[in-house]
Amino acid sequence: MEDKVLRKLFLGFIHIHILHHAKVMPIYGVWMLEELQEHGYSIGPGTLYPILHSMESDGLLTREDRNVEGKIRKYYSITEKGKHVLVEAQKKAYELFKEIKD
Repeated sequence: MEDKVLRKLFLGFIHIHILHHAKVMPIYGVWMLEELQEHGYSIGPGTLYPILHSMESDGLLTREDRNVEGKIRKYYSITEKGKHVLVEAQKKAYELFKEIKD
Protein backbone atom coordinates (compact mmCIF):
# COMPACT_ATOMS: atom_id res chain seq x y z
CA MET A 1 0.00 0.00 0.00
CA GLU A 2 2.76 2.45 0.95
CA ASP A 3 4.59 1.77 -2.34
CA LYS A 4 1.44 2.60 -4.31
CA VAL A 5 1.02 5.92 -2.50
CA LEU A 6 4.69 6.84 -2.96
CA ARG A 7 4.53 5.89 -6.63
CA LYS A 8 1.61 8.28 -7.19
CA LEU A 9 3.46 11.04 -5.37
CA PHE A 10 6.69 10.46 -7.28
CA LEU A 11 4.88 10.55 -10.65
CA GLY A 12 4.30 14.27 -10.07
CA PHE A 13 8.00 14.75 -9.33
CA ILE A 14 8.87 12.85 -12.51
CA HIS A 15 6.71 15.21 -14.56
CA ILE A 16 8.61 18.16 -13.09
CA HIS A 17 11.96 16.49 -13.86
CA ILE A 18 10.88 15.92 -17.46
CA LEU A 19 9.79 19.54 -17.91
CA HIS A 20 13.00 20.81 -16.33
CA HIS A 21 15.28 18.75 -18.55
CA ALA A 22 13.20 19.40 -21.69
CA LYS A 23 13.70 23.11 -21.01
CA VAL A 24 17.48 22.72 -20.85
CA MET A 25 17.75 20.61 -24.03
CA PRO A 26 15.68 18.21 -26.11
CA ILE A 27 15.39 14.87 -24.31
CA TYR A 28 14.67 11.31 -25.41
CA GLY A 29 13.30 8.35 -23.50
CA VAL A 30 16.39 6.27 -22.75
CA TRP A 31 18.35 9.34 -21.63
CA MET A 32 15.46 10.41 -19.39
CA LEU A 33 15.19 6.94 -17.84
CA GLU A 34 18.90 7.05 -16.98
CA GLU A 35 18.60 10.57 -15.58
CA LEU A 36 15.66 9.60 -13.39
CA GLN A 37 17.52 6.52 -12.15
CA GLU A 38 20.39 8.78 -11.06
CA HIS A 39 17.85 10.58 -8.86
CA GLY A 40 16.60 7.33 -7.33
CA TYR A 41 13.46 6.79 -9.39
CA SER A 42 12.97 3.25 -10.63
CA ILE A 43 10.57 3.44 -13.55
CA GLY A 44 10.67 1.58 -16.81
CA PRO A 45 9.81 2.45 -20.39
CA GLY A 46 6.25 1.21 -19.86
CA THR A 47 5.75 4.05 -17.39
CA LEU A 48 7.90 6.78 -18.96
CA TYR A 49 6.71 6.63 -22.57
CA PRO A 50 3.00 7.03 -21.74
CA ILE A 51 3.95 10.02 -19.54
CA LEU A 52 5.87 11.61 -22.43
CA HIS A 53 3.00 10.97 -24.83
CA SER A 54 0.42 12.43 -22.46
CA MET A 55 2.59 15.49 -21.82
CA GLU A 56 2.83 15.96 -25.57
CA SER A 57 -0.97 15.56 -25.91
CA ASP A 58 -1.45 18.10 -23.12
CA GLY A 59 0.68 20.62 -25.02
CA LEU A 60 3.56 20.63 -22.51
CA LEU A 61 6.08 19.04 -24.86
CA THR A 62 6.66 18.96 -28.60
CA ARG A 63 8.19 15.96 -30.35
CA GLU A 64 10.73 15.84 -33.14
CA ASP A 65 11.61 12.54 -34.78
CA ARG A 66 15.32 12.30 -35.68
CA ASN A 67 17.22 9.59 -37.51
CA VAL A 68 20.04 8.44 -35.22
CA GLU A 69 22.24 5.70 -36.66
CA GLY A 70 19.41 4.44 -38.86
CA LYS A 71 16.79 4.42 -36.09
CA ILE A 72 14.11 7.01 -35.39
CA ARG A 73 14.55 8.64 -31.97
CA LYS A 74 11.84 10.86 -30.53
CA TYR A 75 13.17 14.05 -28.97
CA TYR A 76 10.96 16.12 -26.69
CA SER A 77 11.27 19.86 -26.02
CA ILE A 78 9.27 22.05 -23.68
CA THR A 79 6.55 24.33 -25.05
CA GLU A 80 5.53 27.78 -23.80
CA LYS A 81 2.65 26.11 -21.92
CA GLY A 82 5.15 23.63 -20.47
CA LYS A 83 7.39 26.49 -19.32
CA HIS A 84 4.44 28.12 -17.56
CA VAL A 85 3.48 24.85 -15.86
CA LEU A 86 7.11 24.32 -14.80
CA VAL A 87 7.30 27.78 -13.21
CA GLU A 88 4.08 27.16 -11.30
CA ALA A 89 5.28 23.70 -10.19
CA GLN A 90 8.60 25.19 -9.03
CA LYS A 91 6.76 27.79 -6.95
CA LYS A 92 4.55 25.16 -5.33
CA ALA A 93 7.47 22.80 -4.72
CA TYR A 94 9.50 25.61 -3.14
CA GLU A 95 6.62 26.59 -0.84
CA LEU A 96 6.10 22.96 0.15
CA PHE A 97 9.82 22.46 0.79
CA LYS A 98 9.94 25.53 3.03
CA GLU A 99 6.99 24.21 5.02
CA ILE A 100 8.16 20.61 5.49
CA LYS A 101 11.96 21.00 5.74
CA ASP A 102 12.04 21.01 9.54
